[in-house]
Amino acid sequence: MTDAEWAVVRPLLPVPGWLRGRGGQPEAYCHRAILDAIRHLVDNGIKWRAMPADFPPWDRVYAFFRRWRDHGLVREFHDRLRARVREGLGRDAEPSAGVIDSQSVKADAVVGADSRGFDGGKLVNGRKRHVVVDTLGLLLGVMVTAADTGDRAAAQVLLGRLRTTWWACSLVVASEVLSEWDV
Repeated sequence: MTDAEWAVVRPLLPVPGWLRGRGGQPEAYCHRAILDAIRHLVDNGIKWRAMPADFPPWDRVYAFFRRWRDHGLVREFHDRLRARVREGLGRDAEPSAGVIDSQSVKADAVVGADSRGFDGGKLVNGRKRHVVVDTLGLLLGVMVTAADTGDRAAAQVLLGRLRTTWWACSLVVASEVLSEWDV
């Protein structure tokens, strides 16, 4: 992470309790090193245990990630960054329109049969990613289902979630006609 990126990201991270006078010990690893390790993991698609030695130990990185995820900080962090990007481009922080689409992906043999299915239209045995993005292509929502799940059924669930989170989003365009939506 460059110094310029860190300057943007640092204020968005939670302040450790010991720095706020709530007690506890200082954390052993810098948040910047933890974020660099998480970005490396996502960028390279590696497993937690395959974390290179240049980063903090994988179990400490995973513990930070799990704690941030369980407290909703990963989502909040993502939402704040999206708002900053949108505002930086002269847009409202809250999107008013979006695009929904899905993609069927082959599943490896290690993926359990209960979480995969056969998409007869694409002839794919695996999973399906349902994604909603704003008009800039920034992620608003995602859901992973078995490949045999219909787009209409998944869209109802995903757009229901979208409605509660992004209330200002009044238009969602789909690549194929799903039905009449009052988002």
